[in-house]
Amino acid sequence: MVVCGDDGLAHRLAAELRGVYGEQVTLVVPPNERTARPPVVGRARLASAALLDRVVNAAVGRAGNGSGSGSAATATSTGSGGNGGDTARVLEAVVITEAVLAEAGVERATALALVFDDDETNIRAALTARRLNPRLRLVLRLYNRRLGQHIEELLDQAAALAAGNGEGGSDASTTVLSDADTAAPALAATAVAGTSKVVQTEGLLLRAVERPTPGTGLSTLALLSPTGTDAEGGGEQEPRLLPDDDEVRQAAGRPAVVLEQVSSAGGGELPVPGRSGVPPLASLFSRRLRWSLAGMVACVVALAVALWVATPGIHPLRAFYYTLLDLFAIDNPAIGEPLSRQILQLLSGLVGLLLLPVLLAAVLEALGTFRTASALRKPPRGLGGHVVLLGLGKIGTRVLTRLRELNIPVVCVESDPEARGLATARRLRVPVVLGDVTQEGVLESAKIHRAYALLAVTSADTTNLEAVLYARSVRPDLRVVLRLYDDDFATAVYRTLRAAYPHALTRSRSVTHLAAPAFAGAMLGRQVLGAIAVERRVLLFAGVDVAGHPQLEGRTVRDAFLAGSWRVLALEGRTDTAPDHVLEKGDRVVVAATRRGLAELR
Repeated sequence: MVVCGDDGLAHRLAAELRGVYGEQVTLVVPPNERTARPPVVGRARLASAALLDRVVNAAVGRAGNGSGSGSAATATSTGSGGNGGDTARVLEAVVITEAVLAEAGVERATALALVFDDDETNIRAALTARRLNPRLRLVLRLYNRRLGQHIEELLDQAAALAAGNGEGGSDASTTVLSDADTAAPALAATAVAGTSKVVQTEGLLLRAVERPTPGTGLSTLALLSPTGTDAEGGGEQEPRLLPDDDEVRQAAGRPAVVLEQVSSAGGGELPVPGRSGVPPLASLFSRRLRWSLAGMVACVVALAVALWVATPGIHPLRAFYYTLLDLFAIDNPAIGEPLSRQILQLLSGLVGLLLLPVLLAAVLEALGTFRTASALRKPPRGLGGHVVLLGLGKIGTRVLTRLRELNIPVVCVESDPEARGLATARRLRVPVVLGDVTQEGVLESAKIHRAYALLAVTSADTTNLEAVLYARSVRPDLRVVLRLYDDDFATAVYRTLRAAYPHALTRSRSVTHLAAPAFAGAMLGRQVLGAIAVERRVLLFAGVDVAGHPQLEGRTVRDAFLAGSWRVLALEGRTDTAPDHVLEKGDRVVVAATRRGLAELR
């Protein structure tokens, strides 16, 4: 298998294929280590470690131990996560050309993963690789979903034409994945307690939720560590993926992740506030102007009622009509009329004069609202209980969309005025603070002192870590989730912050750790539908054809279960799969599996 990339995902994926699945891997990376770095190298890591040292003394002082001072180990060229002695063949190339792919062995390879950060680079290399080997299984990393669908169809069509000429094979396929789409739901669910972990398949929507104890009648996907502290190192404290019924019964008091619902995907989408391009009527005018307009209307009604009472025999509608004439200074003087009528006419004229500037302000404000509908909103006064999201890059944009789907108030902080996620923030009418989060006053502008959680997902570890440390100095009890480059360093940061702030929830997540299993499964021919983070482990959801799998074929849904490896959740496209349903050759099922369990289902 061949993996081509320029960041940590390539190294993590190579380690995953080598260490978990035992595959022979060729890794193609640029020669410049500043762009092609293993998970634990580089000046950014040293800078992050220096920032981490700031809280080590606090950790020792508060917790009375040095558990947070452990440092991440330097990885091999394939990154951490595999066996220490299993290294992939590494090929350095500035540009992915036909000659480079040929030297990497693409013509003889079974699968190729193109995980460069740039979509265009991946597409160019995929077109070349498909021409070199029509039988090749391709896995592409693309951020643009719509373009990914078209590219997938194009490359599959090319493989089908080659198969018609006797060159292709049944294994030739193209899978387009996005690390942002894979990691964003897990990051969003970690930041907000009680939210569901959602995986959408073709026709099904699977919802998993954390419960204080395993529920009866529900599929238990994982048993969490008793303290919920991302425990590691084995033993009873370690989370258990896909436990059997005996383990669930014995796990009294342990929280669990259970499959709450299997529903049709058509009705599962939550409404996104602000999706319409027309702003709501209430947002066109400020509160002060709305009260002014209401007061003017009340004055007009009061004058009309007074005229009706003061003028015997006049109809109420005519009284209202006369009031409007007086209000707009239309010539109808009350000469020869009773004194009360003349006084009311003068008062109506005065109210009309007062109404003119109010109407002018309303028109100007409405026009200004429409004109600035595409401008960034500022956090409103009195905002509280929201999530502060740092970074609107690829990951941050997907996380923002997910949070708004859950109707969670968000304030974004972004330093780049040209960031790709700003357009999404405008469309969703989410407040944005433009500025460097490491500068004083920026987090305060995002109302961090009244926030519910901080989610730091910028592309720089130092920025994420510094923002979290500063936010904790403002709010020691603040819930924080930070994205870090590799999982080893994320573990070290987590332990230190947990020791320094034992009463506050802290989570550190590595995007490559969350995304690599899905890419590896796709390279092995599995349709990985999604992944959820279970503390520091990953549970995969995949679509599997029953045919050719003796572990599934001819068994009931209940019996087609291997504790710690896989569990059949549903027949694809059906929401009412019975436990006694016998799986047949033509069936296709959705399974939850560990990484090794997915390898055993090959």
